[in-house]
Amino acid sequence: MLFRRPPDIQPSEITDRDLYLNRRKFLAAAGVTLGAALVGESLLAAPSAFPNLRKSPLSASESPNSPRDVTTYNNFYEFGTDKADPAQNAHTLVTRPWTVRIDGEVKRAQSVDVETLMRWSPPEERIYRLRCVEAWSMVIPWVGLPLAAIIKHAEPTSRAKYVEFTTLNDPKQMPGQRSRVLEWPYVEGLRLDEVMHPLAILAVGLYGDILPNQNGAPLRLVVPWKYGFKSVKSIVRIRLVEQQPVNTWNRAAPNEYGFYANVNPAVDHPRWSQAKERRLGEFTKRPTLPFNGYAEQVASLYSGMDLRKFY
Repeated sequence: MLFRRPPDIQPSEITDRDLYLNRRKFLAAAGVTLGAALVGESLLAAPSAFPNLRKSPLSASESPNSPRDVTTYNNFYEFGTDKADPAQNAHTLVTRPWTVRIDGEVKRAQSVDVETLMRWSPPEERIYRLRCVEAWSMVIPWVGLPLAAIIKHAEPTSRAKYVEFTTLNDPKQMPGQRSRVLEWPYVEGLRLDEVMHPLAILAVGLYGDILPNQNGAPLRLVVPWKYGFKSVKSIVRIRLVEQQPVNTWNRAAPNEYGFYANVNPAVDHPRWSQAKERRLGEFTKRPTLPFNGYAEQVASLYSGMDLRKFY
C-alpha cells in the first residue's frame, strides 16, 4: 500500500471522518475481512503511483477481477501455503530500498534499484489472464515493465541462452521460508527468446498503484501464456546463463512441473485435469485455451517442439 506524508496530501483528497467510519462499519457488518478490503479499496481510490502510465495495446479484452480477488487469493509460499496467508503475513516484507542484481552472460553487469529499472523501461498497464495449475484463473490489470528493454540494457553476450530469476531469501521477512516446503530461494527460468517476447513483463503495480506485498512486491515476473508458478516474486537477481536453469518446482516435483509450463489443456497434471478452468468469482468452468489464449502471439516460439514432452 502507498502511504504519503501529510505535505503531499491536498485537503480535497482527505476522506470525511464520518464517511470513513461508516464505511468501516458497513464492511464489518457485511462480513468482509477489513484489512483485505481496505487493500482493495486503496488500489481503486488512491491517486496513481504512475502518473505517466500508458495503456498497452497488448492487453486482453476481458474485464479484470476485483482488487479484493487479486490481493487476497494468492500463491506466495514465502508467506505461507494457504491462499489467504500472503495477505495476512506479507506486511513483514520491506520493499524499499530494493536492489536487483543483473549479471551472468552480460556485458553490463550491475546492481540497480526498481526506480532505475523504470527509467530503462517505462511502466505501462496491461490486462493479462493469469492461470494457476490448480485450474483457476484471474484477469489482472498489471503495471509492468517490458522485460526485453531491461535485458537489452544489460547487453547479453552471445553465450546467453536462458534467464534465471531468483527471489529474496530472508526468513525474517518471509516467514514461510522457515519451513522446508520448498528449497529456498525460489528460482525460475525462461529461454532468452521467451524473455524478449513483448508479452513478458516485470510487474511493479496493480490497478495503477504500486504492487502490494502479497502480490510479489516490489518486482515480479508475469508471463501470461504460462502457469502461475513461473511468475517468481520479489526478485533480487536476474542472471543470464548458457545452460537451462533448474526451477524450484521442477526440483521439488519433476514429474509434475516442467521447465516450460506453457498452458496446455491437452496435458493433464498428474493429479487433476487441465482441460477446464474456473475464473475466480465464477461458478461455471470454461475450457482452457492453449497458451492461455495467447497462442496467436507465442506458439511460433515452440515450433517443432513436442509440447507433451516439453511441458
